[in-house]
Amino acid sequence: MKRGEMTAFISLVFVLLVGLIGAVIESASVQTAKNYRRADMDRALQSVFAEYHRELLAEYDIFGIAAGYETGTFSFENIVNRLEFYEAAGMTQEPEKLQFLTDDDGQPFKEQAVKYMKSRMGVDLVEELTGNCAVWEEQSQQSGSYEEQGSDISQELDSKLQEGESELPSENNPLENISNIKKSNLLQVVISNPEQLSQKQISLGGLPSHRNLQKGIGRFPTKSDAQGKISSLFFCQYLLEHFGNAVDQKKENTLSYEMEYILEGKESDQQNLEAVVKKLLLMRSGANYLYLLTDAGKQAEAETLAVSLSTAIALPVLTGLVKQAILVAWAFGEAVMDIRALLDGKRVALIKTHDTWQLQLSGLLKLGTAGDQKEGMDAEGGLRYKEYLMFLFLLKSEQVCTMRALDLIEMEMKKKPGEETFQVDHCVTKLQVKSKCKIRRGVNYQFSTYFGYE
Repeated sequence: MKRGEMTAFISLVFVLLVGLIGAVIESASVQTAKNYRRADMDRALQSVFAEYHRELLAEYDIFGIAAGYETGTFSFENIVNRLEFYEAAGMTQEPEKLQFLTDDDGQPFKEQAVKYMKSRMGVDLVEELTGNCAVWEEQSQQSGSYEEQGSDISQELDSKLQEGESELPSENNPLENISNIKKSNLLQVVISNPEQLSQKQISLGGLPSHRNLQKGIGRFPTKSDAQGKISSLFFCQYLLEHFGNAVDQKKENTLSYEMEYILEGKESDQQNLEAVVKKLLLMRSGANYLYLLTDAGKQAEAETLAVSLSTAIALPVLTGLVKQAILVAWAFGEAVMDIRALLDGKRVALIKTHDTWQLQLSGLLKLGTAGDQKEGMDAEGGLRYKEYLMFLFLLKSEQVCTMRALDLIEMEMKKKPGEETFQVDHCVTKLQVKSKCKIRRGVNYQFSTYFGYE
């Protein structure tokens, strides 16, 4: 190759090499600019999520950005403005996914609550509670059977008495007294100091569980560990820790019987407590009735009284039916004593024994009257009111209870100074944003950034 040709060749190679180096430098420069923009956005988004609602975390251990920013309305522009404040300016932002605390019937709230309680308690402690679940389920079935049997016995006895144109004597007859108790205000019978019952009530209309809520965008994966019976127990433990009840009240709160509201959703503390008491009475009556069927001594007492009542009206044929009615009434009377014990902070055995039985047959006549001075006993090894509330929780729709818990949270947050416009359906828990920006002339860039309270 001649010298001139060699020079031209080397020059051409040099030009190509310079072009290659320039392209590499340009590519690196563009990539660096992209990395800077991603870093800016990532830092800005983390800074926005660092503005979580402090009182919400302090009182309920729940993270959430109050994205209404004290305006009472939600707009994604509110978040964009905060992103720009944290040096994410010069970009257009579009929400790809957005999650509120109330989405999917409060699932994000439940996920955080379950995670919090797992870190507090550990799985082993909750698994100990699962041992009672089988007993609770059995007692739930027993309560249904007791109610059905009691109704059938009562109807058959009334029918037989009508056929004989007779009625059982009032004297020494506990059936009439128990019937009157069931028709009365049960709280007056089971509460030792009815005058101290909470008078608080609320309006349901504007609460999260009753109004149209702000909805998120897209869907984030649901945590698998927030499903199933174990997670339900964790969630129930969270509710019991953060919300008051009739035994352990938070008297300064909007409602004093908060767990009862979560379970029943009625407007007043007394309505909610009465509904819970009725369910506990039915549950305990079923368990007590089952025990009576195994206690030969108590069955003999019931039969002796049944013979006396049936003979008094010259219808000894009704003895067996009257005996069963007495056993049903006795089981209910014992349940009244159980609820008294629970509401006094005492323990009640899940399964009764001779030693944990409280009410004598003669005591049925005085139950609920002026002469009734009897208090419930504290049964060693039994369960307290909170634990019986857990049983009722496991029978309820978890989504309904979750939203009612959010009702209570919103009401309490609104009482804070400057938080009058707080809404749980404005609390953002996860966000995925698509950002678009211009790197330089002719070079546009778009990317996604995610952050969420996990």
